[in-house]
Amino acid sequence: MPRYQAVLFDLDGTLLDSVRLILDSYHHTLANHGLPARDDDHWLAGLGTPLRVQFREWGDDPAQIEAMVLTYREYNLTHHDQQVRPYPGVVEMVGAVRASGRRTALVTSKNREGASRGLRVIGLDAAMEVIVGADDVVNPKPHPEPVHRALEALGVAPEDALFVGDSLHDMHSGRAAGTATAAVLWGPFDRAHLEPSAPDHWLAKPGDLLRLLEA
Repeated sequence: MPRYQAVLFDLDGTLLDSVRLILDSYHHTLANHGLPARDDDHWLAGLGTPLRVQFREWGDDPAQIEAMVLTYREYNLTHHDQQVRPYPGVVEMVGAVRASGRRTALVTSKNREGASRGLRVIGLDAAMEVIVGADDVVNPKPHPEPVHRALEALGVAPEDALFVGDSLHDMHSGRAAGTATAAVLWGPFDRAHLEPSAPDHWLAKPGDLLRLLEA
């Protein structure tokens, strides 16, 4: 029996190189609504959390928040297919994980429709047995609920799973759910940023995951 029977993946910053589009979408949204600009670091700090979490600083008026979410999504989807791409080596990595007989799931703070679109663009839409998006849970990452939902759908115990992600929110969510965690270093965050979450494994390049699974 392999050490890890299932591998759960984050999407943006882990499989999908979409960070520049995400940041531009936030900048566009604030400008469109006449709100003071925030720099890239402000938005990066919340990367991996849902839009409504990111926008809650602008008050608790549901209509205002929903209008901002709509503006963000319209801009993001308009530019999505032309601007996103897979990180080098991740398509082959996921394919090798599936070929090894392990179960796979996507655990993302995007809604399910957006996540599915991202997977289609990079050719991984058939590679994930389960997708858990922001609209599938009450409590998004860093809460453990999204990871628990994926594990339940796969029928895999937490101790038999590995959660692979690029952000502190991913690491905290996986740890709280009882899985092992692996932090990727090809996304927007470096080791110094991720070290406070004490991941179980570090992945400098996609091939490192395959070597870890084979060990």
